[in-house]
Amino acid sequence: MVYLAGDNIITSLGTDTLRVLREIENGKTGILNNTSYSSITRAPVSVVDSQQVTEELNQYFPDQLFTRFEGVALLSLKKVLAAGQVDPSDPRSLFILSTTKGNIELLKSGESPSADIFLYTTALKIASLTGFVNKPVVICNACISGVLALIYAQRAIESGRYDHVVVTGADVISEFIVAGFESFKSMSEQPCRPFDVKRDGLSLGEGAGTLLVTKQPGKNMITIVRGASANDANHISGPSRTGEGLYLAGKNTLKGESDIDYISAHGTATPYNDDMESYAIHRLSLSDVPVNSFKGYFGHTLGAAGIIESILTKHSMLNNTIYASLGLTEKGTVKAIHAFDKTQDSRLKKCLKLASGFGGCNAALLLVKNEN
Repeated sequence: MVYLAGDNIITSLGTDTLRVLREIENGKTGILNNTSYSSITRAPVSVVDSQQVTEELNQYFPDQLFTRFEGVALLSLKKVLAAGQVDPSDPRSLFILSTTKGNIELLKSGESPSADIFLYTTALKIASLTGFVNKPVVICNACISGVLALIYAQRAIESGRYDHVVVTGADVISEFIVAGFESFKSMSEQPCRPFDVKRDGLSLGEGAGTLLVTKQPGKNMITIVRGASANDANHISGPSRTGEGLYLAGKNTLKGESDIDYISAHGTATPYNDDMESYAIHRLSLSDVPVNSFKGYFGHTLGAAGIIESILTKHSMLNNTIYASLGLTEKGTVKAIHAFDKTQDSRLKKCLKLASGFGGCNAALLLVKNEN
């Protein structure tokens, strides 16, 4: 079996998992107006406290300079490694970096890109600084990158090649990213409202999450049973209207299991994404299963989303709590689903994590609580 062990989350709500969970329990959003991007968009964004990240990172790497992306990724990774559950110098330990844009802010118009802009260069740098001896793996597949990285981690352990895989997902906001999403007219001028009838776009967020995937068992741990991905090749940016790819990913993940207690959705709050997810959930015969989205709290964190949200799903299961989809006041998807607008206790044994992204990519992950 493959288990989820130590973790860390860095978002606009804080730099550790428990702090982020407390803010979520209090219904707080970190999606705020930010003047740094006011010339590009009127949409609020969710931004990490860079000063706090730098101060905390100095405890591990005094007087060293890092990009904002490197900073959040390194801090999140070091916090998990500091717990001592895994030795990065062990040849049976692997590091995976999940991201969509990495150091894209280093790309300047008219200039040749530096080596630091390449994702694998960044992964090698982070792995070296934290003591990993194996070459790292980079997973970059739009917004399913985080979930796909966890699927890769599970399979790497089940293959017998590794005992531990540490997955860090990270992305930061830049003018390039904001301008890109604005060109799609996909950003809301207020904090996003997943699954709401009046939803009108997503909110961009930034952050990092790190999750230790291991074959080492323990009490009350969450296991990764299996995962799958599928691409419906519907459109370069638009999701399938029938949820074909997400349905296939979910079907191949569930393999006939129907007793799911909770679905942690992608839930970006764009009209088409949420409708597409409702179609897929309906086709999987899971319309009555409780569903939530975490994006109303800290926005869409791109390549970090699948990791951060899987960590929160893990803690939801351990705490037997389904958190509200912040911003949801009136349900409004094309197919009726059981989207939660209030946080409530519920016994959680099996959970389905969903993710979708540009280019028609989709992924799903089945998580089960081991209550021994």
